[in-house]
Amino acid sequence: MGNREELLAGAKRCLSEKGYGRTTARDIAAASGVSLAAIGYHFGSKDALLNAALIEAMGDWGQTLGAALAETAGLELTPEERFVLSWDRVLKTFVDSRGLWKAQFEMIAQVDHLPEVARVLGEAQGDARLGLSALFQGKAEVPDTEDEHSRGAFLQAMLAGIAAQWLVAPDRVPSGRDLYRGLQILAGSVLPPSGPSGPSASSAPSGPSEPAA
Repeated sequence: MGNREELLAGAKRCLSEKGYGRTTARDIAAASGVSLAAIGYHFGSKDALLNAALIEAMGDWGQTLGAALAETAGLELTPEERFVLSWDRVLKTFVDSRGLWKAQFEMIAQVDHLPEVARVLGEAQGDARLGLSALFQGKAEVPDTEDEHSRGAFLQAMLAGIAAQWLVAPDRVPSGRDLYRGLQILAGSVLPPSGPSGPSASSAPSGPSEPAA
């Protein structure tokens, strides 16, 4: 592993253990075993390194999530069962990624004072949404279409909200079943009836539940 990779690995450890705002250049140098000068040489600044490290760390988490969801791909499940199981798997990935999620929310809270951070996060939005859409459908990738971006944006909103709830009170975070029931109720109140008599109270919302397929 070269100096650049060592710095990224050290920065990811610091983000998880100390957070975004409390991590210093010296912390990263110590964690990576690389000189302070190497930070400027490879990344230009500590903030640029932390931004790159957080994006990479979220990519690592995405791979962890993908592996967790891939385990359900070969199972014969109804859309409802797949949705519930998928979100239960998502919740389990938070356990080993608490520091990462805290750092991400901390970074987001500072975007008004860190325009470069806002730019980096904004540029990552499109790829993140398509990636989530693919993950919850059990696909390697999805086409860059408006529908897939909409699907991914909805999943992204759910994910961020659930992560925030989990950070505050892990023991009170909604389960996959709770989320399904909430989606079912919401869909029933905002979507038009699917037939002459409308959807039954016990039927699954065929449109919104598809992202978990």
